[in-house]
Formats: sequence, structure tokens, C-alpha cells
Amino acid sequence: MPDFYLRLSVTVKASTLGVGLLLICASIMFPDVSVTTKAIAIIFFLIITAPIGAHMIGKAAYFTGTPLWKGTVVDQLAGMYNKETHELESDPDKMPQEKELNEEENIAKTEKETK
Repeated sequence: MPDFYLRLSVTVKASTLGVGLLLICASIMFPDVSVTTKAIAIIFFLIITAPIGAHMIGKAAYFTGTPLWKGTVVDQLAGMYNKETHELESDPDKMPQEKELNEEENIAKTEKETK
């Protein structure tokens, strides 16, 4: 995987699917109602929390300046983050126009920068 964001996405998807399948297998192997109920509850909790945690980690990485892969086509957050107030604006017209925003400042120029 070329950059942090893709590695994070793949890791969360694989771990969620892997743990979910293991819990399903455990509920099949032990057909007791309590084991099945616990497995379903854990799967539900995992499906709810894993993507939220990954989103928060990715957002923090973006705001701290972790570079994007040089092959990144679109950076939808470029120019939307106000570094003074640490808020994410949904409208780029509301951003302060004091400085010229460099939209490609967070894109890596070499493969070494993304490692």
C-alpha cells in the first residue's frame, strides 16, 4: 500500500472481517445461546466502532500533515481545514483568505515520503 491512509483502510477492513468471521465460527461451533448472543453483540460493537476509530485516526493524520500518496487524484479536504481554529469547514468560501492556500502541500513527491 502506497500511503498511510490506504494502509489504515485495508487494515481496518481486514481485521473487522477476520474477527467477525472468527466470532461467527465460534457461535457455530458452540451452539449455546449465550455464546451466540455474545458473538453477535461483539460483532455489532466491532462493526460500529472500527470504522469510526479508523476515521478519527485518519482525520488526525491528515490534520497533522501526514503526506498523501503522490498518485492521489483528488484531495477533497484541501483548503477546508482552518489551521487557526482547527475546524473543518464545509464551504471553502468561508475560509479566511489571508494566505494563498497551497492545495498540493500535503501530497508526497516521492515514494520515500509515504513510508
